[in-house]
Amino acid sequence: MVQIDLLSPGAARSADSADAPHALWACGFRPFFLAAAIFAVVAVPWWATIFARGLRVETGWSVLSWHGHEMVFGFAMAVIAGFLLTAVQNWTKGVTAQGPWLMGLVALWGAGRLAMSGVWEPGIVGALLDLSFIPAVAVAIGRPLLATKNRRNYAFIAMLGVLFIMNLLMHLASLGAPVSGERLWLLAALDLVVVMMLVVGGRVIPMFTRNATGVAVHKPAWLEKVLSVLVGLSILSQLALGLDAHGLRWVAIGSSALAGVAVLARMVGWGTRATLRTPLLWVLHAGHAWIGLGFVLRAAAYLWPQVSSAMATHAITVGAVGMLTLGMMARVSLGHTGRPLKAHACMGWAFALIGIAALGRTFLPMLGPALLAGVWPGYYVGLVSVSATLWAVAFLMYAVVYLPVLTRPRVDGRPG
Repeated sequence: MVQIDLLSPGAARSADSADAPHALWACGFRPFFLAAAIFAVVAVPWWATIFARGLRVETGWSVLSWHGHEMVFGFAMAVIAGFLLTAVQNWTKGVTAQGPWLMGLVALWGAGRLAMSGVWEPGIVGALLDLSFIPAVAVAIGRPLLATKNRRNYAFIAMLGVLFIMNLLMHLASLGAPVSGERLWLLAALDLVVVMMLVVGGRVIPMFTRNATGVAVHKPAWLEKVLSVLVGLSILSQLALGLDAHGLRWVAIGSSALAGVAVLARMVGWGTRATLRTPLLWVLHAGHAWIGLGFVLRAAAYLWPQVSSAMATHAITVGAVGMLTLGMMARVSLGHTGRPLKAHACMGWAFALIGIAALGRTFLPMLGPALLAGVWPGYYVGLVSVSATLWAVAFLMYAVVYLPVLTRPRVDGRPG
């Protein structure tokens, strides 16, 4: 995969403490991780209620596409923004956004969520509000990257650009433009988020594991190259199939299955067994494994009617995105505020709740017709509601535990 520098808490920060902003606005991870957690607590139960009651949303999109959009371009994009704004400061020793500029980015993200709330038709103005956030983040990280000629991380600017295009195509589809359906571009955007997780995860998860446990980790270069090719083939063939290129069906099946195997195979040398007593580590390993499982299920959905494409999607969204974002938010928030890298006791339970929610959204729908239909006719709606509740409780735990961490100065007295 693409090589990037490590996210190290000890990298340079900005300017004089006398001019430093309030702690919440001192670094990008602080407000965006908090906003992502609060959004996760509110948006997913709201979606479950809409789904259970058969309600509609005033977006011009289907309810499913609206839900997916807000989880990718609302929740996940907040976490991505917080991570990149923080990481780029470390990589370049420059400033991305803090103080009023950071407040402006958060306000822009919030305006987009309000415009896409589903209470009213967003229209062109709402679409512009939603679309403006990603370019603003790209500018914030691009300035120090370009100024320092940090070419190895230019890929993140490119990925943000592609995410913007996917979001634009979704909005154009909702406005009636002939650009295929919004669902196609949503799934393509999700695949790009997966690529980001594979890139970052492949660098930091082995490093975190080695540093915390002392075990030797192995990352064969040839496997990383093979993985890049297989993931790329899977994503492109999925997109082509969505555009009616049906001759690529077996390419999609083969590349997705092999990509899933390759994702799991790269973990063999990562020392996963040594992490089982350390929540801040095992959650990252588990989240990464869900990516591999998602690709395997994507292939299986073409071959067996018992496996739906939604199962693969939820393995990636609830399992991989849920566990990796929560795990990274928990660890980065500690490391970048000068605190010991030891999770609060309840965070292990929070990580477990996300894992259970992922199992419920991924596998129980497949087993439901045989096990639950006779005794629980509304089992599917019930499973959605239970998983949404577990998700919300997990992120609520994060919000409560980390509120003082994110809103108070670093304990070591350093800026940021």
